[in-house]
Amino acid sequence: MKHRLLFAEPAWLWLAAATVLLLAILIAWSARKRREQLAAFAQAGQLESLLGHHSPIRRIIKNGILLLAVLLLGIALARPQWGVLEEEVQRKGEDVVFLLDVSKSMLAKDVQPNRLERAKLAIRDFLTRHAGGRVGLVAFAGDAFLWCPLTLDYDAFEETLSDLSPDSLSVPGSDIASALFAARGAFEKTEKRKVLIVISDGEDLEKLGIKAAGKLAEEGVIVYTVGVGTPNGAPIMIPGPGGEMVPMLDGSGQPVNSALDEKTLTEIAETTGGNYRLLQNIAGSMADVGRTLRQSEGKPLTQVRKLGIDRYQWPLGVAIFLLVVESLLRTRRRQRAAQPAS
Repeated sequence: MKHRLLFAEPAWLWLAAATVLLLAILIAWSARKRREQLAAFAQAGQLESLLGHHSPIRRIIKNGILLLAVLLLGIALARPQWGVLEEEVQRKGEDVVFLLDVSKSMLAKDVQPNRLERAKLAIRDFLTRHAGGRVGLVAFAGDAFLWCPLTLDYDAFEETLSDLSPDSLSVPGSDIASALFAARGAFEKTEKRKVLIVISDGEDLEKLGIKAAGKLAEEGVIVYTVGVGTPNGAPIMIPGPGGEMVPMLDGSGQPVNSALDEKTLTEIAETTGGNYRLLQNIAGSMADVGRTLRQSEGKPLTQVRKLGIDRYQWPLGVAIFLLVVESLLRTRRRQRAAQPAS
C-alpha cells in the first residue's frame, strides 16, 4: 500500500503562504525606505563609505532564511501526515439517529419551557446517561434534513442540537415519513441494525408516517418514539412583531391549538418492533428507551480505525533551527585589523 502525504489542517498552508508573501513585501518595502533615508542623510559619494561594511548578499540570505522558517512553521501547523496507524476500537453503545420535530407546533407550552426545548433536554439527558455509540440528528417539519451525520463527537452534536429551531427548515408542516427516510440514509448499507428515536408531538400532516415505518421495518430499521406535549394540547406560540411570543391564529382569527397524537406515534413504533414513551419525566422516559436499547443490542462491535501518523516534528525542527541561524547571522562584514606602519 502506497502512502501519500496528507495534511490534517490544510487551511494553515494557505495562511502560511499568505504570511510569507506579506512578509516578503514588508521586507522589500523596508529595504526601499532604508535606501531612501540613507540617500536623504548622506551625499552620493559618502554612501559607499557608510555601506562599505554592509553585505547585501548576507541580507538576502538572512531574509530568505526567515521566509523559509515561517513557511515551515505553517507546514508544521498544517499537521503533515505520512503513513497509517491502525487502531482497534470497541464500540459498546448503539448507533442512534434522533429525529427531532422542529415544526411550529413544537413551540406550544403545554410542557415547560415548550415542547421543542423539552425535547432537546431529553436528548441531552440520553447522551449523558446512556450513550456510547455514534449519534446523528435529523430535523424535520414539512421536509427533513440530516443535520448531523453519525458521529462520536458529542460536543459538535450538542452544538448542532442547540441551534435548531422552527426557522431551521423553510417548509412548514410536519412530515414524519420524510424524516424516517432521511434518517435511514444516515446509516451504512452494511449495518444490519438501525435504530431511530423520533421525538415529536405526533402531528403528521402528510399522514404517511405509519406507511413509511412499514417500509423501514422490512429493512431492519427499529423506531422508538417519544411523545412531547399533552392530549389536551395548547395554542401554538410564535414570535410576534415585537419579538414576544403570541398565539398563532387561523383564518378566522382564532388561536391554533396543537394536541399530542399518541396513537400515530405508537403505531409508528410498534410497526418496526420499537415502542412508544410519553415524555413526562425527562430522565425516566429516556431511561426507558436506553434500557430497551441495552437489552436488545448485540455484542460489542470491533472496528479498525485508521489514523494518519503526524510528521509535523520535522518541519517544526528545521524551522526552529533556521530561526536560530537567522538570529546569529550578521549583515556586516568583519573589519580587518589595521596594519601598523613600517
